[in-house]
Amino acid sequence: MPFSSLSDPTDLARACAALEVAWNEIRSSIPPAFEERERTRLAYIVAALVAVAGDEEELTRRAVDRYRQSNAA
Repeated sequence: MPFSSLSDPTDLARACAALEVAWNEIRSSIPPAFEERERTRLAYIVAALVAVAGDEEELTRRAVDRYRQSNAA
């Protein structure tokens, strides 16, 4: 459960919203066979960044950036 560590309802709502926006941004680059795995991986990235992002937009941007960096490595 990627968001199980989030106990604050506001953080949980921000994480869910950021995940949806980030996923919509990168989904087209993911082969259908790997969508579930990659969405889960993205969710863990979002969860890890909730505490350091100022708002949903920053959280989304950081999550997408980190996801793409991890794929480039």
